[in-house]
Amino acid sequence: MRTTTAALGLLAPAAALALPLTVGMAATASADTPTMYQAILNPLNDSGAAGQFMMKVDGDQAQISEHVWGLAPTFQGGAYPHVQHIHIGGQGTCPAPSADANGDGIVDTAEGKDAYGAVNTTLSTTGDTSAKAATDVTTAPGGGEFEYSRTITLSPETLSALQDGTAVVVVHGLDPAGLSEQAANAKSNLAPELPLAATAPAVCGAVTASQMSAMPSGGVDTGGGASAGIEDAWVFGIGGASLLAAGGALAVTRRRGAADAPRK
Repeated sequence: MRTTTAALGLLAPAAALALPLTVGMAATASADTPTMYQAILNPLNDSGAAGQFMMKVDGDQAQISEHVWGLAPTFQGGAYPHVQHIHIGGQGTCPAPSADANGDGIVDTAEGKDAYGAVNTTLSTTGDTSAKAATDVTTAPGGGEFEYSRTITLSPETLSALQDGTAVVVVHGLDPAGLSEQAANAKSNLAPELPLAATAPAVCGAVTASQMSAMPSGGVDTGGGASAGIEDAWVFGIGGASLLAAGGALAVTRRRGAADAPRK
């Protein structure tokens, strides 16, 4: 009996040490479980566009699947480039029309900053995904409708914003023909070499945790119509000058003939 009691006495401290270790391991495993996020992209500035955004985050790796439609399709005969980002540091919302401080009829990127914050991650088709690539139109998806699929590395700041619910997806690019004269002739407040229309928000959606356990098979809803690659060069005119942005084939597709189709 003395031997048994002594053995139990030795086991008790070991068990006490093992319990916190086991709990700690379980917590670590839970923290490492991939998390699904989603955003419903709603129109801004009367763009008439909309979209769906899904993202699976595992550590700092984000697998993104996105479908956007109803955007400005072309500019000067080429596919209209739509720079897009994850914004952080704001209120985690999309701006209301009342945010139009200068009365030009649109809420530009700077005017919407209080709502959705600043660019931290650029959803480019290739290369840099940091804020430094925010206005690089050569790596932006293009056309009136596109599907975007890419796995990227997220910064600690974007990961933190996802966790606290303040991350917002914004897709930019408005049709200059639909803007007021003041807005149509203005330069971008993000990149003066571009027109304001190029960087003005077109759709916006707050990113929230999703109940889905995996990415949808085949990506998000793709709608109908045939698809084709975007390989067009395009030109943005600013006054009497123009900026030529040459790019290779972009890693996105858009569905021709469906961009102006009504959505239910």
